[in-house]
Amino acid sequence: MEVKEMDEIKPTAYDLMEFHVEALFTHDRNMRLHTINEPWPGEAPAPRFFLGRTVEGTAICRFRHDVPEKLIEQLKELCADEPAVTDFRTKPKHFEAYMNLLQGERFTMGPCYLVPGDVAPSLQVVGITRENMTEYLRGGFEWLASEIDYTQPCIALVRDNRAVSVCRSVRITSRAHEAGLETLDGFRGKGYAAAVVAGWAASVREAGRLPLYSTSWDNLASQSVARKLGLLFYGVNFTVT
Repeated sequence: MEVKEMDEIKPTAYDLMEFHVEALFTHDRNMRLHTINEPWPGEAPAPRFFLGRTVEGTAICRFRHDVPEKLIEQLKELCADEPAVTDFRTKPKHFEAYMNLLQGERFTMGPCYLVPGDVAPSLQVVGITRENMTEYLRGGFEWLASEIDYTQPCIALVRDNRAVSVCRSVRITSRAHEAGLETLDGFRGKGYAAAVVAGWAASVREAGRLPLYSTSWDNLASQSVARKLGLLFYGVNFTVT
């Protein structure tokens, strides 16, 4: 099924969570996790466990390739008992069990959103490519030059002829892109971040992909952008390393 067809029939929360985990990590033929799916060169290991709870009450769980099969079966039983998520600040029902079974040292958690098709930038934004990056990537975004070919589309809001807020694709599959958002200190709280996310999402949809936006449970600034744009909340991701 083409991604554009999925968009027309409105994918379920389960579909979106599946697109999300596929974008975040590389998988083998057994759907075991291997590395973080960064588009630029380099490989960082995936977490040992991923749980995606949805607003529908369905959940997706994935495991790194080196997690023992017996442990996987125990974790799957717990995942199947997870209720629908309504508040992204709520930990999984079996949080303590996951941490104990995996001997987890650290966890991450945060809300996941779909950027609706009717979202449009409220301010003028521009696309940043290798051809024009020297004009805009100065005064704070010089580091982005080495990644520019890998993180397209890359949309920026420009002030005084330099990029001050950027949204780009930092996880990419044939079905969805995940947003990476950065705004320079001194330019926050002006609506710039919302504008570049909207511009980025429009470019992703033009390419026939779905624009996904996720963040951490304690990133208040990023959550504010989601509220401002009216992003569609479909679930919460949870990982253990």
